[in-house]
Amino acid sequence: MKSKMHFLLLPAIIGTGILLYTALTASKPKRTIQPEKGCVFMTVMGEQSSNGFNRYKSDENIQLAVRDGLDWLSKAQLPNGGYGAGSHSAQHVRDSHAVKADPATTAMVGMALLRSGTTLEKGTYATNLKKALDFLLETIESDGGEGKYITSVRNTQIQTKLGQNIDAVLAAQFLSNVLERNLDGMDRKRIVLCLDICIARIQEGTDEDGRQRGAGWAGVLQSGMANSALESAQAAGVEVDEMILEKSRKYQKDNYNEKDGSVKTDDGAGIMLYSVSGSVRASAKEARKVKSDIDKAKAEGKLSEDAEINAETLEEIGYARGEAQMYGTAYNVYKSAKKVAQKDEVLDGFGNNGGEEFLSYLQTGESLLVSKDEDWKNWYDNMSGRILKIQNEDGSWNGHHCITSPVFCTATSLLLLTVEADIDILQKIGEEE
Repeated sequence: MKSKMHFLLLPAIIGTGILLYTALTASKPKRTIQPEKGCVFMTVMGEQSSNGFNRYKSDENIQLAVRDGLDWLSKAQLPNGGYGAGSHSAQHVRDSHAVKADPATTAMVGMALLRSGTTLEKGTYATNLKKALDFLLETIESDGGEGKYITSVRNTQIQTKLGQNIDAVLAAQFLSNVLERNLDGMDRKRIVLCLDICIARIQEGTDEDGRQRGAGWAGVLQSGMANSALESAQAAGVEVDEMILEKSRKYQKDNYNEKDGSVKTDDGAGIMLYSVSGSVRASAKEARKVKSDIDKAKAEGKLSEDAEINAETLEEIGYARGEAQMYGTAYNVYKSAKKVAQKDEVLDGFGNNGGEEFLSYLQTGESLLVSKDEDWKNWYDNMSGRILKIQNEDGSWNGHHCITSPVFCTATSLLLLTVEADIDILQKIGEEE
């Protein structure tokens, strides 16, 4: 009798199981945007039109893309808490668990987790963030105290393509981000000590021209991010050598000539977009100050509404002559570099995605926020649509040349899609000391 009863109940049990599975599956919406090949930064700068891509940008689309990207990254973490991009000599290896952890890639993932709202104690990926932070701190404490670099792991994709000091650069940005958030559960003293080591390595690695030594294939990006790292650390209250910071800014700005729109690409693998993004980023803070001072002078009636922004005008409102020249140039570099990047010269380069493109795009977007540029919203609406269209079905992003690492590219793409969450932090970087 019992056997017969079990036999009769079996269809009902199976049916209930199917209904439960269906309900659980339905509770997790799937992305419907189909992956499309394209180069993110080429789109930003005009080679590929982004018109109409804002239709793919919606709160739901972005939430689903970020959800799947974070889920993919959580599974890509290595047992020691770090993340790796793999070696330059084995770029074909895309398995995130078949590579060594490196500080640069771990820092990028850490920043992506932070920007998505994860903390050390709250959020689905709190454990991932804590492990990543611990890995970085332990690495810096063991390898970074006396050595030339903060890690003994060499020949990574990121080092070869960007520069030998990129680990200290990205680790500094991440640790500054942690300090800015003043997270519960963090060991502030320990983080500051490790950040000081990173800043020391960046400053020691800056040559007389303001660029980072040991440049890789696209070394101008390492130097540009070093400039950002120094500014971020300074905003977080860490002492930074002002002379070195000014050299760094000058090097980036000098890569672009605002008078004729020419771009130096010697340190950028011959690709204008890498140099242009650095020029925009390095001049963003000064451009913001100029615009603020000019707007105030106009509001007070000290300048006419149609007054041009140049060195002479800045002297008129109180800038010293040398200062007026420096800030006037920075303002013109910032305003003009965004436009010159759309000229024919920019069309030289790669027509597909590489980690360098993702980073260049990130530098440009963050520059707009640092400078409080009103153009950022329209730019973001269009460009986030492009990012959504090139996400892989498994939730990751990957490069098709040079930096191919799906871990590195996924972290960078998530930083792009969630950039709005860090408006306050980025705008603080642009404030005057």
